[in-house]
Amino acid sequence: MSGPLSSLKVLDFSTLLPGPFASLLLADMGAEVLRVESPSRMDLVRVLPPHDQGVAASHAYLNRNKRGIALDLKKPEAVELVKQLVQDYDIVLEQFRPGVMDKLGVGYEALRAINPKLIYVSITGYGQTGPYKDRAGHDINYLALAGLASYTGRRDTGPLPLGIQAADIAGGSLHGVIGLLAAVVQRQVTGQGQQVDISMTDCAFSLHAMSGAGYLACGVEPEMENQALNGGSFYDYYRTRDGRWFSVGSLEPQFMQQFCAAIGRPELSARGLSMKPEDQQALKREIQMEFERRDFAEWREVFAALDACVEPMLNLAEAVEHPQLQARDLIAEVPREGAAPQRQIACPIKFSGGLDAPRHIGVKVGAHTDQVLAELGYSDERIAELRAGKVVA
Repeated sequence: MSGPLSSLKVLDFSTLLPGPFASLLLADMGAEVLRVESPSRMDLVRVLPPHDQGVAASHAYLNRNKRGIALDLKKPEAVELVKQLVQDYDIVLEQFRPGVMDKLGVGYEALRAINPKLIYVSITGYGQTGPYKDRAGHDINYLALAGLASYTGRRDTGPLPLGIQAADIAGGSLHGVIGLLAAVVQRQVTGQGQQVDISMTDCAFSLHAMSGAGYLACGVEPEMENQALNGGSFYDYYRTRDGRWFSVGSLEPQFMQQFCAAIGRPELSARGLSMKPEDQQALKREIQMEFERRDFAEWREVFAALDACVEPMLNLAEAVEHPQLQARDLIAEVPREGAAPQRQIACPIKFSGGLDAPRHIGVKVGAHTDQVLAELGYSDERIAELRAGKVVA
């Protein structure tokens, strides 16, 4: 393997979305990722529909380029295997509630005693400390508690359940990778590893980049549809005559002028963002009235040649075929055993040195158990004994 992270070896104990998306990015960028799963407690993403040739599409994507081993961590022999692995794998990624890995004997303190250079990334809903550290949660809960949902939605219908898992991915996955790589850089200086504590709620809270600054410094509480970028201005979506939608982000005067001229209402450009909120709503009604005069395809032709920050709202099938995404090679053909390659979303990070082509989709539970144990020096007979004792699978 090559790639900017080819020197990293990651033991990934995570399941579902946050940790696996983080280790997907690492694997795509060249890190050697070994996924450690339970032989009896299935990662629910493995059964999440839709399925492609009997394999969950989400699992096949989130776990590409990773090897897999199945260990029952409740058995002492499996814990000893992990301790052997961390002598060579210098990063651990885990997503259990605080204290679970300690109880299993593979917590940070136990493993750093074996490898002081170990970087141990813990992704949880609420972090390793605080009154909520042991509380269950999902993406929607983290967004709600962090205050983000309070001004994301419409006054008359309330907050919106997002189509993506923002706290899981922007919080757990992306911040997890950032923290991990920062610890790697510091280790290059100090020679020491450390634990990285990632709370999805903390990270979601940090996404209040603009509204949070306004509240903490000036006491301005963000609410639904009361800000320029959350529906409180003409910066919004507009329905066409045939029920499709366009996004209008023409904030700057030069863009606003082009937009208003294109819809046949040049006089509206002077109203912009300088008006009171109630006047903004009146402006939005004027814009909506114009959009309802034409179908989606007609408006798409109108705005195709304009540089006015106006774009059609595409469905996923249309986005996949969009020439910009095509030009950026955002769809990859990923090999799979015994079948044609599977189309997946490619790594979005581009390097002038390039990245290796994807090697394979996500594998079956324990697909590389025998291979990994053999690399540790285990004989075929010993591997068979561990399988018979259900230590590995």
